[in-house]
Amino acid sequence: MKTTNKKQSIIHKSVFMIVLLTLFVNLKIIAQDSKQMVRLAKLTIDSTQLVSYKAFLKEEIEASIKLEVGVLTLYATFEKNKPTHLTILEIYADKTAYEKHIQTPHFKKYKAGTSSMVKAIELVEAVPLIDNMKIK
Repeated sequence: MKTTNKKQSIIHKSVFMIVLLTLFVNLKIIAQDSKQMVRLAKLTIDSTQLVSYKAFLKEEIEASIKLEVGVLTLYATFEKNKPTHLTILEIYADKTAYEKHIQTPHFKKYKAGTSSMVKAIELVEAVPLIDNMKIK
């Protein structure tokens, strides 16, 4: 009787390990299939240059969305209680689309024009909960 219980226990543990391994492999495949590049850009802008900065950013976002197929979302929000702090949700079709984006004339104009306005920047790579979800 003890031998049968030991065998069943070993079988149960083996099956459990196989299920865990299969789940791990499937999650890894899902993560690799996600080709989108998603990032949060958190910036602090010099308060004396905020109006000029917003004009540069608006022009850059509008051009990027209109001209670049690989730029899926550039959504900028300013904090209500700290108007010099903003977060931009950036979603690109893939890393190649992002690399093309930073080489465009409108992005280079934005970077050059705002370099003295940006006091701090933090780029946070992100993984979406729902891959390939569209923002309406």
